[in-house]
Amino acid sequence: MRYYTFRDRFEDIMTAIYDGWAWALENGHENVGFLKEPILEPRLFDEYVHVDADYEKVRKVVRSIQGSISREAYICVYYAALSVEEDSIQAIYDFLRVGFAKGSEVTRMLTIPAVERIMKIRKRVGGEAHFFREFARFTSVDNRVYVCHLEPKSNVIMLVANHFADRMPSEHWMIIDDVRRFAVVHPMNQDNYIRYLSDSEFKTLKEIEEMGDRFTDMWKDFFNVIGIKERENYECQRNMFPIWMRKHAVEF
Repeated sequence: MRYYTFRDRFEDIMTAIYDGWAWALENGHENVGFLKEPILEPRLFDEYVHVDADYEKVRKVVRSIQGSISREAYICVYYAALSVEEDSIQAIYDFLRVGFAKGSEVTRMLTIPAVERIMKIRKRVGGEAHFFREFARFTSVDNRVYVCHLEPKSNVIMLVANHFADRMPSEHWMIIDDVRRFAVVHPMNQDNYIRYLSDSEFKTLKEIEEMGDRFTDMWKDFFNVIGIKERENYECQRNMFPIWMRKHAVEF
């Protein structure tokens, strides 16, 4: 069995799909697998091939999915590539095998296990992104830039950032993934871009979170004032706002 290994980045994943597919055409699709790094327990008789992003290969994969299957299929693949679930990349590969054979109707063929699986992954990633769009909290730094820290399980920061790009286009802001240590940066009236952070940059940005501002203080006061003690229901609150998502919510 040959496994293609890669960092948890969309471009690296698509490159691995490209290389794995090319190798499988001669050696069989059942003999190829995909694993995100780090590989904690490599097996003795398997082969592991590290892959770095190749943007030309990424473009070819994206173009093939959109052209030979559909844009909807590409969205499913994109969401699955963001997922934290261990089998998400293998699920992409299995879905593409069906998709290139069935064409644009594949996303409706939910009785096929590979299609059902990727739809479930897409739904979970979309749900997590929706939660963090609601739970993002920004801190103003010198009234110049707004900074938000999040710790999602899946790599949904760009999905969250696209939401705020539509609603805060005329502000400087950044949303930081503290798990993966990168930021989506939005300069005023410009497009978002990704910046991978050095240790010193990440440390500085973490310190900013402790600064607070008058808006975070106002939000805390508002949160406390509107609460009705007689109607407190912590079980319902945990269901609507899971504890693991609260780390950077200032009101808690």
